[in-house]
Amino acid sequence: MNARLAALAGAVILAGGLAGCATDEHFYGPTAPYGDVDYDAYYDGSYGPFYGGYWGPGDQFYYWSQDHRHYHRDVGGHFQRQGREGFNPVHGHAPAATRRR
Repeated sequence: MNARLAALAGAVILAGGLAGCATDEHFYGPTAPYGDVDYDAYYDGSYGPFYGGYWGPGDQFYYWSQDHRHYHRDVGGHFQRQGREGFNPVHGHAPAATRRR
């Protein structure tokens, strides 16, 4: 009985975590006015190679994950607008704004 309860709890936690990613509308790409603009940032390399991204609402950076094929919000402060020790400059062009259903 305890094993079933533990398995059920694990499934609920996993489903909640996955749903949390998909409910962030910027997971799918930028909305207007955040799309189709050039940007500069500084990155410390914590997420691996830099493939692109964009600055979104609340001055949050959303980076492209080549492994997952979608955007992630940088919650760890690994992308900055100002350079500092341990951060390297990155430049890019945000993709065109996406339409939401």
